[in-house]
Amino acid sequence: MAEAERPTVAEVGEEAVLARIFPRLPATDAALLGPGDDAAVLSAPDGRYVVTTDLLVHGPDFRWEFSSPVDLGWKAAATNLSDVAAMGARPTALVVALAAPQSTPVAVLEGVADGLRYACGALAPGCGVVGGDLSASEVFTIAVTAFGDLEGRAPVTRSGARAGDVVAVAGELGVAARGLRLLFERGLEAAREADRHAVSRQLQPMPPIALGPLAAQAGASAMLDLSDGLALDARRLARASGVDVDFDARALGDMPEAAYEALTGGEDHALLATFPRAAALPAGFRAIGSVREPQGAPRLLVDGAEFGERGGWDPYAQWDGRLS
Repeated sequence: MAEAERPTVAEVGEEAVLARIFPRLPATDAALLGPGDDAAVLSAPDGRYVVTTDLLVHGPDFRWEFSSPVDLGWKAAATNLSDVAAMGARPTALVVALAAPQSTPVAVLEGVADGLRYACGALAPGCGVVGGDLSASEVFTIAVTAFGDLEGRAPVTRSGARAGDVVAVAGELGVAARGLRLLFERGLEAAREADRHAVSRQLQPMPPIALGPLAAQAGASAMLDLSDGLALDARRLARASGVDVDFDARALGDMPEAAYEALTGGEDHALLATFPRAAALPAGFRAIGSVREPQGAPRLLVDGAEFGERGGWDPYAQWDGRLS
């Protein structure tokens, strides 16, 4: 479609935009009342539910020069689905709030809706969008709130790791960060030519959503989503549990460079979990270390030596404020 034939959100108006978006959004099995009213109504068979939210802002969190609207919708869903899975819950529903410049083509919002649908279908079948909001903003922003069903299990938190536990991970480490580095160094097309898989994992993460509930069923003592990097997030688990976490460098990569990339990269959206030593690791998890009694303040260790680098993703520390 030629640019002149692409109506903008300002030209069409909110009701017409919603009419074009709703048919593209995924439905959820948990909805008793879906989009169209003042609020949705969801079933909660467990009597409890998990809730989380995440925000993607053009500039610090994504850039149109790299991401398509479908990419953005996928990533907005995936990052929230992963947080639900990290609690040992099954994702059931999303609420999406989106603010866009008035010059934004309606087709962009349709693409975002498609990305939400594709991600839910691929990562969490049965989960869908039950409502949200649209507004105008100079900066394109999408906020997603996700809900999950614990299905009668206790939530798996960050604070349950105990000395002697096995530390395990499900998913890839350091790949998304490599994709982001290539995007900034080479641009989209050249980055894809260099490492299509890494770029894909940065733009459309593939968190192992189904393994969150499986880990809970297998007796995981602690778990969290690796959104900000293995080293940074493992320290959070160590502090919450009051333990030392000790990684085996060989389990993180065949070469020192690979292990370092695994530790300091961000946006993997893998699942880091601890299991009692007697527990069988669920298929999809691999052991990468152990939990130790702390010698003072909780620490992150690699092969028994403290790993002092922070690494990982911090939007306040790493965004230079320039929009692409």
